[in-house]
Amino acid sequence: MSYTQEHLRETVAIVQQLDVAAIEKIVTVLAQIKADAGRIFFLGVGGGAGNCSHAVNDFRKLLGIECYTPTDNVSELTARINDDGWERAFVDWLAVSRLSSRDAIFVMSVGGGSREKNISLNLIAAVDHARKVGAKIIGILGRDGGHTARHADAAVIVPTVNAHTVTPHTEAVQAVIWHLLVSHPGLEPREAKWESQDR
Repeated sequence: MSYTQEHLRETVAIVQQLDVAAIEKIVTVLAQIKADAGRIFFLGVGGGAGNCSHAVNDFRKLLGIECYTPTDNVSELTARINDDGWERAFVDWLAVSRLSSRDAIFVMSVGGGSREKNISLNLIAAVDHARKVGAKIIGILGRDGGHTARHADAAVIVPTVNAHTVTPHTEAVQAVIWHLLVSHPGLEPREAKWESQDR
């Protein structure tokens, strides 16, 4: 079997193993945030940061929910990292944004943060701040979901089918799930441009 065949076979296996109830729980949380005119703050690093930027576009345009991600403002992000450190970059940004109990953070991460392994401490600080102010915590996460999954109101763990391809599969499936969310009838999406052309 070629690598391409194997990778695609793994992708199919992962999608078939996704926890549908966990995805529907995210829909329920998002529907409440939308009804309350709350905001969603997407948080991720690396590929997750890119996914967050794309998700902000989709959630704003298709669902009409006010959304932001700190990684879209490189000037502020790097100033915060330079002056206060990477660990505080997200939490201080959330504080200025006045994250509240009406809002949610939505974490896209391969591991969800681990204090023990000293990984993604910025996500851990953000999750802890969200808990403190009563904001909802949502995640699409790989591995065991780490700190984020332990404290999330709703989270999907992307199953591991190959320990050597956890990152590419997790980041790819994050896109599958958020696109499912922004087209879910329970969130009353607007029709996308190309779909409207087929009528």
